[in-house]
Amino acid sequence: MSYFLRKLGFYAVALWAALTLNFAIPRLLPGDPVDILLAKLQQRGGTVSPETREAYALLLGGDDTGPLWSQYLDYLKNLARGDLGVSVSYYPAKVSDVILSSLPWTVVLVGVATVLAALLGVLLGAVVGWRPGTWLDSLVPATTLLAAIPYFWLALILTYLLARVLGWLPLQGGYDVALTPGWNTPFILSAVRYATLPALTIVLASVGGWLLGMRNMMVSTLSEDYVLTAEAKGLSPRKIRRSYAARNAVLPSVAGFAISLGFVVSGSVITEQVFSYPGIGGRLLGAVTNNDYALMQGVFLFITLAVLGANLIVDLLYGLIDPRTRARH
Repeated sequence: MSYFLRKLGFYAVALWAALTLNFAIPRLLPGDPVDILLAKLQQRGGTVSPETREAYALLLGGDDTGPLWSQYLDYLKNLARGDLGVSVSYYPAKVSDVILSSLPWTVVLVGVATVLAALLGVLLGAVVGWRPGTWLDSLVPATTLLAAIPYFWLALILTYLLARVLGWLPLQGGYDVALTPGWNTPFILSAVRYATLPALTIVLASVGGWLLGMRNMMVSTLSEDYVLTAEAKGLSPRKIRRSYAARNAVLPSVAGFAISLGFVVSGSVITEQVFSYPGIGGRLLGAVTNNDYALMQGVFLFITLAVLGANLIVDLLYGLIDPRTRARH
């Protein structure tokens, strides 16, 4: 029990530190979102008075006349209410609405692709590592080559071959614009079809790392005493591979999977740009381009919560999988 309490305490402190940094960083960056929004208003022929600026500052949460500690407390209160401010890029939409409208696209696309890449890489790595030096080892340089290719090049090559030349998959977008978004069969099938190409790109680019890591851990595990003891007992190779070697070799991959799963929320900016996919990556890039600090702050907050949450869950599961991690040192 003390192991789990220590983990919960550590992540509580990490969450507080992340929230504090999320509060401080936008205030250290140059520029003012209020001035950016007022500049757009002036370009449209509007007039800006001191009262107008004050009103926009209050609307965007940019009123910095109070002391810093007061602003910090207001920031925490707003977070507790789920108020992340107003987006300058998508004004007058709230930051939370902008993020929540894009987040499901990214979570489904990148989440499913990450899970598939991890499962495929770990399974292939276990098989390759069980028989090192055989022809199966040729999978390692082949998948590593795919991981070494610049990501946008791989995306462009697959787009040209599968979409432009063969015409099997759509070129870009998240769904057929002729359909009405909703939980109906035509829209879901269209969304799956449009997500296949970017998901395939993510899987091909990342499966090599999982395969190589699992393969090397498997080779290292084969020389452990408990594997030799299992062989001396006369256990079948399949049982030794599954219950002894693979179970222990997969532990580092579990930790790596937690980090990858946490970063699912951040999406893949390059993938979403190449395929014009309506995910959170495009929103983040637009926020950076337009100096939309409120939206950047909101996206970073979601990413932080996802990473901490995923790592906490896997840390707790890690303690159940490997009892040695619960031992006091």
